[in-house]
Amino acid sequence: MAKKRAKAKKKTRPKAKKKTKPKARKKTKATKSGKPFGGYSISFKGRKETLESVFGSEPIGPSVMTKKIWTFVKRRKLGKRR
Repeated sequence: MAKKRAKAKKKTRPKAKKKTKPKARKKTKATKSGKPFGGYSISFKGRKETLESVFGSEPIGPSVMTKKIWTFVKRRKLGKRR
């Protein structure tokens, strides 16, 4: 019977880690004027309508609520195009 030889393990050096600097975060500019995001600016200032008069007394879903708000804004001409 032939004897099996044990394989010799190669000695390897540990890989040197590359030194990397942490990525700098980009600074966001804070808008001082507080301009609204998007194309419309809506002002509800001085309105006397209640939520019940706009939406009704029955419970409704969020999508229906959004549609009713926009119909209200367009009828009363509260939105201004930027």
